[in-house]
Amino acid sequence: MTAKKWTYLVAGLVLVAIGSFYLLKANFFKQHFLPKTSANGVNISKMTVKEAEKALSAKYSGDTFEITDNGEVWRDIPTKDLGIDHDFTDKLTEHLKKQSANNWLIKSFSTKKLKLSESSLNKENFELFSKQLKKDLASLNNTKTQSVNAYIKQADSAFEIIPEVEGDTINTDNVVHSLSDFLTQGKTALELNSFLDKPTVKKDDPTLQDKLKEITKISEQPVTYQINGKTIEVPQDTVASWIQFDPTEQNVTINTELAQTYISELGDKYDTSENETTFKSTKHGKVSVPAGTYSWTIQPTAEAEELKLALLEGNGVDRSPIAMGSASIGQPLIGDTYVEIDLDNQHMYFYKDGKLELDTDIVSGKPTTVTPKGVHYLWKKERDSVLRGTNDDGSTYAEPVSYWMPIDWTGVGIHDSPWQDKYGGKRWKEGFGSHGCINTPPDIAAKLFNSIDEGTPVIVF
Repeated sequence: MTAKKWTYLVAGLVLVAIGSFYLLKANFFKQHFLPKTSANGVNISKMTVKEAEKALSAKYSGDTFEITDNGEVWRDIPTKDLGIDHDFTDKLTEHLKKQSANNWLIKSFSTKKLKLSESSLNKENFELFSKQLKKDLASLNNTKTQSVNAYIKQADSAFEIIPEVEGDTINTDNVVHSLSDFLTQGKTALELNSFLDKPTVKKDDPTLQDKLKEITKISEQPVTYQINGKTIEVPQDTVASWIQFDPTEQNVTINTELAQTYISELGDKYDTSENETTFKSTKHGKVSVPAGTYSWTIQPTAEAEELKLALLEGNGVDRSPIAMGSASIGQPLIGDTYVEIDLDNQHMYFYKDGKLELDTDIVSGKPTTVTPKGVHYLWKKERDSVLRGTNDDGSTYAEPVSYWMPIDWTGVGIHDSPWQDKYGGKRWKEGFGSHGCINTPPDIAAKLFNSIDEGTPVIVF
């Protein structure tokens, strides 16, 4: 064999050897990672998936998770205590399949860095840890300042916004929730200052500012009551004391119990059903007349509810309280038209629109059935009526009259009395007194009947 042939033979054998070696290596790298391959900083070159998994597990077995408070380490916790389980098998297998084993020689000159995040959280272990973590954070919060939202506060008769307090307490629920995410994402640290309980409402909050304007408008509006012809101004600080603001619901309302108390006090002072009425009489000057059938009584509960609605509108309040009775609460109880019955002088006057329409002597009730004093009113006019009742001896009477004008609920009224031949003086206690009615000369009774309107006040004193 010639030298040339030997040369070709040797070259062929070398090429076969090299090819076989390359193929063996290519086959090797189908089960092993290429040279210069690392995963999460661990060199896994020429390792099988199982060997790489073992190497990574060794790396992570000593891992810790760091919790810092304002940059200082507060807890350094082994991840295994947090319930972290690492299993990179699937990802390693996936990367191994993707690597080009047939190009192992070329790939050997380049570095391959894999980033794996295949970790799972053992929920049971994590829950056990998180319970203790919450307790530890609660203890830590005891040393910190609680955050406080800005809020509206009443100061005397005015309202103001109290600024928020920027505290440094930690929201434990948010920490635990985020810690779970951090761990599954492969993060290794958490800063507690990122989870502070910050105020959610600040002093410049538009809603809070609007509510302050609303409260101010309500508290500073004029509030007046028209009672018995008088204007009663409710003090501004009194109105302000009724206002309530719920910072949670951002709601403005009125404390109707406090308003009701004030309205009850108005009733105690002004109710004509309980209080005497000052009256300027013809002959005695000012006299005090007890309450009678012509009166009204303020209704505090109903009025407090109506007042609440009016106040919340914020446009000013000028009204008469809700009242029950026979008279109108807003107007003077006794105006320019009324009947005046002066029992001492046994005389009756009828004023109409401020002018004396008529006057006459009368005979009132006898000592055993005196005419009831009070501010009464003429509630009916009736022609040709029969008055019935009981005499002192127990016998009954039935007395016809032409003009019957009752003034109270007991059967007392003004009427003609043709059986009386005289009026005035002391006849009422000399055996000629009535059963309580006001005996009037027939012609005067007729004039009064024709001139007076139902609802006219009748003042007896």
